[in-house]
Amino acid sequence: MEAMSGKIIENVSVSQCYQLSRKFDTHYQRDNFAPFMRNMLPFQRGKLAWTAIPSMQLRNFSKYQSSFVNRRTVHCNAAPSTAAVPNLDKVDFLKLQNGSDIRGVAVAGVEGEPLNLTEPLSEAIAAGFAAWLLEKKKADGSRRLSISVGHDSRISAKKLEDAISRGIAGAGLDVVQYGLASTPAMFNSTVTEDDAFLCPVDGSIMITASHLPYNRNGFKFFTNAGGLGKADIKNILERAADLYNKFTAEGLTSSKGKALASVKRVDYMNVYTSDLVKAVRKAAGNIEKPLEGFHIVVDAGNGAGGFFAAKVLEPLGAVTSGSQFLEPDGMFPNHIPNPEDKTAMKAITQAVIDNKADLGIIFDTDVDRSAAVDSTGLEFNRNRLIALMSAIVLEEHPGTTIVTDSVTSDGLTTFIEKKLGGKHHRFKRGYKNVIDEAIRLNSVGEESHLAIETSGHGALKENHWLDDGAYLMVKILNKIASARASGQTGGSKVLTGLLEGLQEPAFSVELRLKINQSHQDLKGGSFRDYGEAVLKHLENYIDSDPKLQKAPVNYEGVRVSGYGGWFLLRLSLHDPVLPLNIEATSNNDAVLLGNVVRAALKEFPALDTSALDKFVQAS
Repeated sequence: MEAMSGKIIENVSVSQCYQLSRKFDTHYQRDNFAPFMRNMLPFQRGKLAWTAIPSMQLRNFSKYQSSFVNRRTVHCNAAPSTAAVPNLDKVDFLKLQNGSDIRGVAVAGVEGEPLNLTEPLSEAIAAGFAAWLLEKKKADGSRRLSISVGHDSRISAKKLEDAISRGIAGAGLDVVQYGLASTPAMFNSTVTEDDAFLCPVDGSIMITASHLPYNRNGFKFFTNAGGLGKADIKNILERAADLYNKFTAEGLTSSKGKALASVKRVDYMNVYTSDLVKAVRKAAGNIEKPLEGFHIVVDAGNGAGGFFAAKVLEPLGAVTSGSQFLEPDGMFPNHIPNPEDKTAMKAITQAVIDNKADLGIIFDTDVDRSAAVDSTGLEFNRNRLIALMSAIVLEEHPGTTIVTDSVTSDGLTTFIEKKLGGKHHRFKRGYKNVIDEAIRLNSVGEESHLAIETSGHGALKENHWLDDGAYLMVKILNKIASARASGQTGGSKVLTGLLEGLQEPAFSVELRLKINQSHQDLKGGSFRDYGEAVLKHLENYIDSDPKLQKAPVNYEGVRVSGYGGWFLLRLSLHDPVLPLNIEATSNNDAVLLGNVVRAALKEFPALDTSALDKFVQAS
């Protein structure tokens, strides 16, 4: 078996597959990301898993949802199960869209949060993605397309993985399951060239809802061109809705007895982690253990990032004792896996101090975000993480443009432009917005090598513009390793030294002002129109105050400087909320800015300003 690591083991019965899966899950929770092999069945060529429709026939329909699904009732396969088939209720698929992701409630039981991401829905969504991919790749039947499927540690992951696999297989495409994986690894599977691991795949689906509570889940989609955009997600959901409307409970029940002969399983994470190890060794001059003697602790928050300690740091020579919450546990019993969460950051900081470690690293649930802590407990997150990554990138690419989201500080701009000699391009919130803007700048001749949000999403041009939390940490490790190779000492002080000159605000706060969509002031209009009216009024109000200055270039909301600080009021990307960020040199100055906004917004009764009122009055 060891000699076949990474290969495919074929011809295992369906019952054996599920027994091995359960055995693996138990073993994996005990040993974290130990090397593993999951055995699944090979494809049976010929027919679609859906009712008697040849796979070639699906490939030849470019307008799948309009000209194909309406021809007959479509019944999707389901894995063998004794569970009752969920009711096929009417569903508004488009409500599952969350920007460039899909998210919903996958586990019932939380009051006020009805189940809306069921197995049949997931099966339809996967089939919709398969149809979208067939059209995008212009598949002509000369070869079968393949889609990789992975998931984080959520308790609903396995049932959704099975449903997703049924949807893909039912569309006549190959399914390659990775089991527990990271979001960045799923994208990488579309660009890796390795036949032993069935790579590259044509598309990829990650089952995750990032740092959201245990009852949520969702999907992220990739091709070798990167993550899908909002328009693509809408298209897939529209296809899924058409398919779902053709489902019947009887058809799903009858198909449960049919084997999924189109699924294979590989340990792709071995490929992904070995690439990270190689990157650090290369930066240190091809030294086998460039981190030998360094003590680095990892906090995975019981998400999917526990592999980083044993599979990346230890092969590089680092000591990882004191690392915590590495075991996958979808109930997240210790803290939210979120580098923006204060409790999570306190946990990794305490682990560094208690273990006298040189560095601490923390990941979110699916490892597309990260943060770090130096040996003194100084946090490298939000503006500091952006400053640190900017310093590293600008050493490699002098003068390059750093693209960030809209809520970064004025001190960061000064640091990037005056201290580092780069250019700071502040853009809209949303990691996909930031990444797409960096790509756009390059396309028009403005060099940009880093796109990064205060949330911890960071993408580099050298890494296919993938927001990869593990790769960000590798860039930091590269700096430590290369500094040691050149004779420098001091561990994480090398990183802290890069932040010299960064001016940080003495006070910062974010307040969320909710729009009451039931208020008569909206007059039946949308919350987005109302929010835009609020912003326009604020902009006009600011023009009348000579002590305030609007940002000369601004892509989102209303950003204003004055009274020793700045504020930004913007409209949330998805929710009826106007987030207000205030940063200032003192609490009193922040209150002055808060009062400016408060005075401007008093004419909008549908806007709940209680959070702002409380902040101003308490101060």
